[in-house]
Amino acid sequence: MGRVQGKVAFVTGAARGQGRSHAVRLAEEGADIIAVDICHDIESIGYPLAAPEDLDETARLVEKTGQGVFTAQADVREAAQLGAALDNGLAEFGRLDIVVAQAGVAGMQGQPQLQAWCDVWNTNLIGTINAIQVSLPHLSVGASIIATASTAALMDVAKKDNPGADPGGMAYLYSKRLIAEYVHVLAAELAPRGIRANVIHPTNTNTPMLQSEPMYRAFRPDLQQPTRADAEPVFGVQQAMKIPYVEPEDISNAVLWLASDESRYVTGMQLRVDAGGYLKWYDYHI
Repeated sequence: MGRVQGKVAFVTGAARGQGRSHAVRLAEEGADIIAVDICHDIESIGYPLAAPEDLDETARLVEKTGQGVFTAQADVREAAQLGAALDNGLAEFGRLDIVVAQAGVAGMQGQPQLQAWCDVWNTNLIGTINAIQVSLPHLSVGASIIATASTAALMDVAKKDNPGADPGGMAYLYSKRLIAEYVHVLAAELAPRGIRANVIHPTNTNTPMLQSEPMYRAFRPDLQQPTRADAEPVFGVQQAMKIPYVEPEDISNAVLWLASDESRYVTGMQLRVDAGGYLKWYDYHI
């Protein structure tokens, strides 16, 4: 028996990167997957987003595990689109046990800058809230909600340099910070109903978001056209352990634990998968 055998998971941002990794990892442990992604670019975001073919590949990888998968192209900024995608997935699988609100964008170096600010807020924060709120009527005792924030949300930018010091970058940081606060409050409301809600804070993760020209420029503003080779040594500033980034699977293992009954009494958690990055920012406190 898998660790989430017989459960159904709704995963946003599932076409590639962390979202794909989470969908496949949950399927490997017995969950059927409702996978959604926007599957087209957002003009103000300076790197390509997933394509329809990427979502098809996620479906293929889930099917390879022997589990069922339903896919839909939906924009998390639009609650009606998400609700319709979820309803169609529920028509196929009949239940919902796990919500992974993963979809997000980084707006560093985005143009025009104020549109990047808006698109990041609407995707990261409003999109997370939309994914959770269309799911709430379908959840019952034992369900688990997992939202992805970021170690960036934990940074005290008044004290340290911040690679995202522009409107799109600051929207990323603060949208992730408010995801953490939203889920904290939500967890308190859902706990008496036997539904859990937790946040994962990844550090730099080896995905197309990180490995992109805008991110390279954010980390190496001293260079006009920095390459991956230029940026990767600087990525290490985010972690206490001597690595430039973690892999999507490192986050997926945490998602799996929070989705499984192994964490059945864990709720309201702010779980850092950050290679010690938080340790570089704050002294010990309870």
